[in-house]
Amino acid sequence: MSFPKRSLGQNFLNDKNIVKKIISLVKVKNKNIVEIGPGKGALTGEIIKQKPKTLLIIEKDEKLARELKKKYQKDKFIKVITSDILNYNLEKEIYNDSFIFGNLPYNISSQILVKLLKFKNWPPKFCGLILMFQKELAEKIIGRFPSKNYGRISILANFRLKLVNKFIVSKNCFRPMPKVTSMVVHFQPKKKNTFSIKNLTNLEKITQIFFSSKRKIIKKKIQSILNEKQIKKIDGIKLNLRPSDLKPEIYYHITQLYEEN
Repeated sequence: MSFPKRSLGQNFLNDKNIVKKIISLVKVKNKNIVEIGPGKGALTGEIIKQKPKTLLIIEKDEKLARELKKKYQKDKFIKVITSDILNYNLEKEIYNDSFIFGNLPYNISSQILVKLLKFKNWPPKFCGLILMFQKELAEKIIGRFPSKNYGRISILANFRLKLVNKFIVSKNCFRPMPKVTSMVVHFQPKKKNTFSIKNLTNLEKITQIFFSSKRKIIKKKIQSILNEKQIKKIDGIKLNLRPSDLKPEIYYHITQLYEEN
């Protein structure tokens, strides 16, 4: 019997209705599927029932991975990898038109999302992300401008993803019961973007510079990044605004100009 490990942020989903609701967000039959952090396999079992073409499972917990390998050793379309998703080269191993499912550990969920956003080739090989986050984080990821949830992570996510669907998952659906409510979010990758950013790490850097002093006006920050001629190219920019007052498009334009330096 496997017990949840706090160090890995494990909370096992055990509500069958929620499991079915998550899987029903996309058509799994004859599709390539990736599951991140399957735990005891609640989602895994339902995915298999829908008859995917392939199923790639990445599980960090060695004991849980061994149990899944043993359980599905006769199923040739299933591949179980024992690895930390943050260290695993998923972009290299994933098939075209894959759906990625994940009941993500709360303690590294934002890092996992950023890893997926930073795939070198875009549009990526995946055609959909169905991920579960702590509700508070999910609201920040999908936060619109202007709102209290708008910030660095929403600027990054909005650059490459579009929201398709979302729903709340009660803490009562897990064992052990977490202290927080969760949210499942379904994204699709954006295929085209008005702004050409070569490296998403630069957008990360720009937003970090601005939001590190989010109560201060942006004048000194932007002048440390761009010259006066470049600043004048940005539509709608006012140097007496605060970071949360700038639309995502302004951050994308600033990053694009930064990369030209």
